[in-house]
Amino acid sequence: MFPPLVLKTVRWRPLEGEGLEHLTVRAVDGGLRAESTVIGDHGNRPFGVRYRIDLDTAWRVRAFLVEDMAGRRIAMTSDGEGHWSGEDGKPLPAFDGCMDIDLAGSPFTNTLPIRRLGLSVEHGKTTLAMVYVPFDTFVPFVDGQHYTCLAPASRYLYEAADRTFSAELPVDADGFVTDYPTLFARL
Repeated sequence: MFPPLVLKTVRWRPLEGEGLEHLTVRAVDGGLRAESTVIGDHGNRPFGVRYRIDLDTAWRVRAFLVEDMAGRRIAMTSDGEGHWSGEDGKPLPAFDGCMDIDLAGSPFTNTLPIRRLGLSVEHGKTTLAMVYVPFDTFVPFVDGQHYTCLAPASRYLYEAADRTFSAELPVDADGFVTDYPTLFARL
């Protein structure tokens, strides 16, 4: 459905307030590494965050690190089958079953399930449990989300499981969001 990825760099800006995300995804050691810097504001408070996500070739998250300029950080690893451990190596059973992560403030993490699942229209609505990391607290929690393919490899419907938000997400030929209505625009 999507071609293999060797190197890609994209930028998004928030539609409200100031900010920018600069992301590079590249092939490394039999997988992929996404590295990004996000600057913006949340509740009129400026922030700067950088993250790294390591993926296998099937776009399964194997590890991630998120840190801000104030020194806060969170890092977790996954076996790629929905079992997570903290930075100290201790299992985190509260996140069992979560295959993907969702980082608040980054449209890139929508690409993870879109690429990993290779959804078609025939799949209908797919329900997922995500490790959600808000940039304001760095305290992760399980978040229910739905993805529906509207047009293969070009448009998907994202819905929060609690029905508080939904958006049609057009993607480019590599599965990266090109427009995130009300939240982000690709530069």
